[in-house]
Amino acid sequence: MLILGAMGIVYGDIGTSVLYAVKEVFGSGHVPFTPTNVYGILSIFFWTLTVIVTLKYVTLVLRADNNGEGGLVAMLTLASQAVQDRPRLRHWMLLVGIFGTCLFYGDGVITPAISVLSAVEGLEVVSPTFQEYVIPITLVVLLVLFWVQKHGTAGIGRFFGPVMSLWFLVIAALGIWHIAGHPEILKAISPTYALHFIWSQPKVTFIILGAVVLCVTGGEALYADMGHFGKRPIRLAWYFMVMPALTLNYFGQGALLLAHPSAVKNPFFLLAPAWGLVPLVVLATAATVIASQALISGAFSVTKQVVQLGFLPRLQVLHTSAREAGQIYVPLVNWSLFVMIVLAVMLFRSSSHLAAAYGIAVTTDMLITTLLTFVVIHYGWHMRMLPALLATSFFLVVDLAFWGSNLLKLAHGGWFPLLIAGSVFALMVTWRDGRALLNRKLVSEGMELKPFLDAVFMAPPTRVAGTAVFLTANRMNVPNALLHNLKHNKVLHEQNIFVTVCNHESPWIDPAERVTVESLGHDCWQVVVNYGYMDEPNLPQALSVLTAHGCQLDPMLTSYFLSRDSVVPTVGDGMAPWREKLFAQMHHNASGAADFLHLPSNAVVELGSKVEI
Repeated sequence: MLILGAMGIVYGDIGTSVLYAVKEVFGSGHVPFTPTNVYGILSIFFWTLTVIVTLKYVTLVLRADNNGEGGLVAMLTLASQAVQDRPRLRHWMLLVGIFGTCLFYGDGVITPAISVLSAVEGLEVVSPTFQEYVIPITLVVLLVLFWVQKHGTAGIGRFFGPVMSLWFLVIAALGIWHIAGHPEILKAISPTYALHFIWSQPKVTFIILGAVVLCVTGGEALYADMGHFGKRPIRLAWYFMVMPALTLNYFGQGALLLAHPSAVKNPFFLLAPAWGLVPLVVLATAATVIASQALISGAFSVTKQVVQLGFLPRLQVLHTSAREAGQIYVPLVNWSLFVMIVLAVMLFRSSSHLAAAYGIAVTTDMLITTLLTFVVIHYGWHMRMLPALLATSFFLVVDLAFWGSNLLKLAHGGWFPLLIAGSVFALMVTWRDGRALLNRKLVSEGMELKPFLDAVFMAPPTRVAGTAVFLTANRMNVPNALLHNLKHNKVLHEQNIFVTVCNHESPWIDPAERVTVESLGHDCWQVVVNYGYMDEPNLPQALSVLTAHGCQLDPMLTSYFLSRDSVVPTVGDGMAPWREKLFAQMHHNASGAADFLHLPSNAVVELGSKVEI
């Protein structure tokens, strides 16, 4: 069942690359159409899959798990922990890693656009009259896909694995059917054909690597979804289903091109017989929707992780399943992605034009993953420098070749995903830096909590029934909400709990270490709640342990106070003026803390104070 699930979620993106990869290589106009070149290109495809996916990701990168979790965020935290004693290296590495995470959003825009568009373009093979309907149908499919996100995918998710399994069986069968007519095409498995092509046409090889990389887009998903399925199911699915199916289909397209060079306009759909063309378009559309769904769900998950790591404000996070904590929906991310995808479809208007924008985000992510892997192997696993270099330098050279080739696409659309990633990166770094400045300001101007309480209880105010829970980022200082409560209401609750939520760079925190409690006397407690970036924050549930300390939390008599600071940017305090204004606007618009921490919304009181930074 895990293997079936991995087929539906992990391999959707790379599994649908057969729709456009071969077409883009031969349609680029850089490769003369000869049988020798067909053999050479197919050999390059096969060995690209072998080196990047099989050797790099399946064999090496899957070993770098963070308590069972994978993905660039997990790799970044592993590398960050490995260089704790090297602050300068850690700082730059965090910036590089966060930029790699931002590239995921750029990839999340291009992938659904090119995948769904390339599937619907199969209608043009059925009849040229469908050409004018391709973009409208694509936009309708994408609109429906994003509209259903708020309802969750638990109901349809069970069909992902079977549909993608059918997809891989069909593309393998189509490949075998054409290979049977030209079995000699299988000789292209030999690396000599790839090496001969590279040696005889080095300039052309470098140029077309930007299109060849399309066959491995989605390779990062193997690592990112490791926590959902585990290493073994992902590896078994790759070795026994996905890799053979992709290879057979690519070689089948090669056999078709040898027999009918005119099929280069769309070699994948022309693999099918006339009676099977419409069903294949329908199946391809379903497969690309599933591939897009995996990326959208991944965007929600990554957003939640970076929020908990402190790189984005608390966003509204809705849970779409009562049983699965990972089934979440982030409205702002969902509709932002949709708007950008529609913009991409309308701007580029064809899968071939989108292919020019595709690849640079993927190859940059692959390059960053390789660099972080070296840091983890050398500093985290304490492998000597030479073996660590040997384990990663070959992949680094390969990644640099693909990355350099994709830089040639920069003026032809490659700027689009980089613009998206750069914008998200500016938001993340601005939020992190702004919060750091704000916290320093609050600490420098704040009063220490323990001495303040001692002074208050020398002549205590009126105590009212119930419990007050004050959420504060700085556990040492008096929360502004408490000061406002005393100033305006001149009362203090019978029980007062001062809660600080700490997010850690580990994916999971042991439940036994979730909460630490310190009694401050006078029925006051200081509580620290610890969460990993994959944990599900639920503050009322975490605070239930206080009953063992004599604190009774009655939901009807408990008020949660969120200190809300109105930020006034002050030029010259550590950030550029535009970043200070951006942070102030983000802070003003930040919402969803109550939803994020599972607080009852009708029990939240927001109080504010102005703080200049």
